[in-house]
Amino acid sequence: MKKIKAFFKGVNKESKAVRWPDGKLLVKYSCITIVMLVFFGLFFYGLDALFAAIRGMF
Repeated sequence: MKKIKAFFKGVNKESKAVRWPDGKLLVKYSCITIVMLVFFGLFFYGLDALFAAIRGMF
């Protein structure tokens, strides 16, 4: 039981040491993430369409 208690004390201590982002920074990072997801989604969709078109030629 002592090990479990010590574990959760350590988890609590580490969570307090984490530097959490404020709301403005969180929105900024979220927007960048969404933009990158859309960009790479469209990029790989375009590659897939290109390869499908090339494969359809042969």
